[in-house]
Amino acid sequence: MNEKIRVFIVDDSLLFRKVLIDNLSKNPNIEIIGYAVDAFDAERKIPLLKPDVVTVDVEMPRINGIEFVKKLLPKYKVPVILVSSLNLNVFEALSAGAVDFVRKPDMSLSNSSSIFLSTLMGKIFIASRATIKVPQNAAPPAPALTGNPAGGQKPFSLNAYNTIIAIGASTGGTEATLQVLKDLPADTPGILVTQHMPEGFTKMYADRLNRLCHMRVKEAQSGDSIERGQVLIAPGDLQMKVVRMGNRYTVNCFSGEKVSGHRPSVDVLFQSIADTAGPNSVGIIMTGMGKDGAEGLLQMKKKGAFTIGQDAESCVVYGMPMVAYNINAIVTQASCANISRVLLKHLYAL
Repeated sequence: MNEKIRVFIVDDSLLFRKVLIDNLSKNPNIEIIGYAVDAFDAERKIPLLKPDVVTVDVEMPRINGIEFVKKLLPKYKVPVILVSSLNLNVFEALSAGAVDFVRKPDMSLSNSSSIFLSTLMGKIFIASRATIKVPQNAAPPAPALTGNPAGGQKPFSLNAYNTIIAIGASTGGTEATLQVLKDLPADTPGILVTQHMPEGFTKMYADRLNRLCHMRVKEAQSGDSIERGQVLIAPGDLQMKVVRMGNRYTVNCFSGEKVSGHRPSVDVLFQSIADTAGPNSVGIIMTGMGKDGAEGLLQMKKKGAFTIGQDAESCVVYGMPMVAYNINAIVTQASCANISRVLLKHLYAL
């Protein structure tokens, strides 16, 4: 029988701590080994208790959750899950090495608390298997890339500009996707991204990427055209698929059923590209638990798409890319740092 996952809770609210402790303790696979009322309390207790996973409230007095994560992880590499209201700073903590986040529930809604707890439990199990990636320094935006990987100034071919690029990711994907996108030139063919993320956070994530990348980045809306130099992020709690309209492609964002357990689902995006763009596409599957995107990527490959999978060594969770690799959906594997170079090499060869 597997050992229980040892969880430590950092939250200044007595009421919310009690909700977490009482409910998480009901799960036979989770053991609450302690809690802290603030970052200073946590800093003393965590090295002694050696938890498997730590949950951290983002909004705390004295030192907030983001600053705490920045201080903790370089010294003690433990998987951290952030508990956050709609707060842009959550991405700063993810960039510092936190594994994932869950949106704090609106206690006035009848089913909000149960959904939150179910989501948090799932993320605790995923985090317990994650590889912690602590950046050495915050990376500034990459210098402008205007030529091909060999250093020339040749523009992309028309064939490349007619190509649709799709990226799918989950746990660890916010920073992994950023690492890929920031190394792409401003005139890269249109890119679509499905990242498992709650409603509201996808708009903030798109805005953050827009500040850090050479391409324009926005949260997708139904009817948006897929254009060179632009990245469209699937909205939280909506599915996104590609629709062909004559010689141009647009996206449709809709409130469909969950697919592969997710909305937005990578499989929905990838399958729609297989159906509409076929060989004129590139599919990239990145870090994340589960199998979402693997079958869709296989369909893209069968239709002639070039497909890339993030390798095990650079993944926070080698789940989605592993399943895709095991079913032969991947043409080539690459580290997160090298995916942009592999992509550019393919585009310049078209």
